[in-house]
This record gives sequence, structure tokens and C-alpha cells, in this order.
Amino acid sequence: MKSNASLIYNLFLVIGDFLALIAAFVVAFVVRAHSSVPVAHPISGRAYFYIFLAILSFWILIFALLGLYNSNIYERRFSEVGRLLVGSFIGMLFVIFWNFITVKPIFPAKLVPIYGFLFSFVLLVLFRSLARLVRIALFGFDIGITNVAIVGTSNISKELIATLSDSRHSGYKVVAVVGDRRQASPHNIATYPSFSTFIDSAPANLHSIIQTELYADENRNAEILTYAQEHHVSYRFVPGNSELFVGNIDVELFRNSIPVINVRQTALFGWGRIAKRLFDIIFGSILLLIASPVILIICCIMIVFDHGDPIWRNKRLSRFGTEIGMYKFRTQLHAYHRMTPEEGFAKMGRPELAKQFRANGDFLEHDPRISRLGRFLRKTSLDELPQLLNVVKGDMSLVGPRPLEPFELSNYDKKNLMLSVKTGVTGLAVVSGRRDISFEERRKLDLYYVQNWSFWLDTVILLKTIRAVFDRRGAR
Repeated sequence: MKSNASLIYNLFLVIGDFLALIAAFVVAFVVRAHSSVPVAHPISGRAYFYIFLAILSFWILIFALLGLYNSNIYERRFSEVGRLLVGSFIGMLFVIFWNFITVKPIFPAKLVPIYGFLFSFVLLVLFRSLARLVRIALFGFDIGITNVAIVGTSNISKELIATLSDSRHSGYKVVAVVGDRRQASPHNIATYPSFSTFIDSAPANLHSIIQTELYADENRNAEILTYAQEHHVSYRFVPGNSELFVGNIDVELFRNSIPVINVRQTALFGWGRIAKRLFDIIFGSILLLIASPVILIICCIMIVFDHGDPIWRNKRLSRFGTEIGMYKFRTQLHAYHRMTPEEGFAKMGRPELAKQFRANGDFLEHDPRISRLGRFLRKTSLDELPQLLNVVKGDMSLVGPRPLEPFELSNYDKKNLMLSVKTGVTGLAVVSGRRDISFEERRKLDLYYVQNWSFWLDTVILLKTIRAVFDRRGAR
């Protein structure tokens, strides 16, 4: 029952990466050899080719050590591209080191390794993108599909069925659901009351079992795991309290004898906090310096055309529940500034708008309290620029969860976990649509960030923020 689809795809990636690297260095050699500038170390094309044919085997090993042939990497495009860049750089350093220790040089000129690095990264990304498209196309013909049996009828089981329903994109097909409780399942999915009955008629092409419930009877759990081991079927377990296990996890021997799972509130601790703070200081200061003329111009316009303070401090909560004054450009008319929505709408004689504002998730499409300039600032996200001051001061980070208002402490049951890191100017919720997604979905994204922080995740969010700002996605 073991599926060879992933093995074949991995082999395809290895061969494709190898050919892409060869092509990159052949192109680099040709480009440099045919330039008008004489080369420092003339070397025949055949000798150059054979040398790299041997060296690139070690380059592929570097890719393997970076996890580029693991499904949890190559199924996530940004992670794959990032590791390809790192792998290309490390591989290039290895080749340069090899050139240093050998008696005869392997590069005809100094620019060849630079050309090789650039061409290799571009060709690798193009090949991986093509490989992904081919794989998805094959899914449409039921080639490479992983057949899954879900054991358990919890809410997570329903979520898994919905997530894997489109096998042409997910690459998975749920063929059976096993559980004591009946639940509504698509007509093409077989249901079984117990795992024993499932064994009697299990599909011959089953590749994976996902258990979503841990039974009180250990024999029932052992039966499932034993079946998976004996039939060479992959086994996964989804814990009932899934949020407990999405943080930074270590499996360790407690007192050198008892295996325990250590779940940290956040992956951002130790050296990570120090490095992230240095990153915020350096890049926050650079961005603040670049944005200073824009901030000054906006302040002057607001003072001239809408009397009052252009920048105000909004009370928010940051790490460990510390109350901070988050700087923002004032987007409301001065007459309604620092008033609650109820007070502001009552002052303008339209108290009914306060109910609409609250019912619509604290938002109105054409809020009369917002000035014309304020509406432009919100649409372009320029109203957030003063928060760079908070970043440099240390109140906030460039990337983090959405700053919580004090009143939200009583409305959000996972507020303490959210407050284990500094809030951010941008975050996962911002690049995922901001107000285009629900409040609960934004909180889930913030929680995911807290528990799965990494420098690469910060980099991806910052890059996506640039695109989100230009697209004005979710900005209102």
C-alpha cells in the first residue's frame, strides 16, 4: 500500500536540479568565454564540464540537507524559493573553496562563479515552478494522489475532509472515515463504525491514516498504529487540542529517562528576540529616515487644512500586556477626534450609525467622521507610518500580531498567548487581507505567527506587505 508518488517526485526534483545546475554553469562559461575581455585561466569546455559534473553531486547533497526534497518544504513556495537561494549560495561557496584547494583552477575567470550563482538560482526556480505545475496537472488525472483514511469524527475531521476535498489541488483524497459517531460525509467517502470493520474492507490502495481522536482504550489506538506499520501505511495523529501543538516543540528526555514534549508559548525566545530587536532597530531606523519627508508633508497638510494634532497616540497592548501609545495619523475630522463611535455619531445627530458601525465589525463603508485626507491615508496605509517611531523606541516590532486594545482583553480568550511577543506594524493578518477576512480568522493568523515565528516568516510577511500596500488589499 506504500505510495511511490512522493519518491518519484523527489527523484524528479533531484534530476531536474542537477540538470538545472549543469545548464547554469554551462551558460555561465559560454557567456564569459565569448566576451571580448580575455580570460585569466583558459580552460577547455570539456574539462570544465566534467569537473562540474563531479562537483555538483555535493551541491545536490547540500540541497538535501536543507530539506529541499521534503514535502513540507517543496509544497510551500516561499520556503522553497528561500532555501533554493540559500542552497545556491552555499553551493557556490563550496565550489569556490574547491577551486581554492585544487592545483589547477576550475574557473576560466572570476566572473564565472557569479554568473553561475545567478543563473543557477533563476533556472532552479523556473524548474521547480514547472515541476509544481506538472504535478498539479497529474493530480487531475488521479496520478500521484495520496489516498487517506480519517479515523475519528471530531470537528477536525470535518475540517480535514473539507480541506482535502479538491484532490486536484491538494493531492490527497479521503477514501474512508472511521468513527463511533455518524457524521455527514460526501457520498463518495465510505464510513465505518469502528476500525475493526474498516480492516475487513480496507481499500487496497490506501496510503495514509490520519487519526483525529485518541481513544481511552489503548488497545484501539494500538490496533490503528499496528495496522499502519504492518501494511506500510503512513500514520499521522492530530491532537484534540491542536493549538497546544502548533508552537515551538521539543521532544526531550526528562531526567534522562522519561520522554516528554516541551511546548513553548512562542518560538521567539533567546537569541531570536535579540536578533529580531537588532533587525527592528536597523531597518526601522532606515525606513523612518526614508519616510520622514512623507510624514512631514502629511503633518503640514493636516495642520493647514484640518486644524488639530496630525499624529495621535492610541492606547494598545504589546508584549506581556504592557500598555503603549501607538502613533498614527489622525484620519477622523478634528471635531470627532478622541470620541467613542457612539459619542461621535451622537454629536453629528446620527446615533443610528453607531449601531451599524458595531454590527459591521467596527467599520462603515462611508464613515462621515473620516476626513477626505484620512480616507486617502487609510486606503494607502500611510496612516500607519508614524508607527515606525514605536518600532525604533522598542514599543512595537516591524512584524507581529495586531495590537490589542485594552477592551479586547475581555473579548479574546487567548489574549495572554498573543501578548507573549511584541505587536507589529504589519503581520500575517495584514498580508492575508486585513478586513477582507473575519475577525476570528485574523486572530488565528496572529496566533499562528506567535507560535511559529522565524526570520524567514518575517521576511515573507515584509515582502508581502509591500504587495498588499500597492494592491490596497483589505485597506479601508
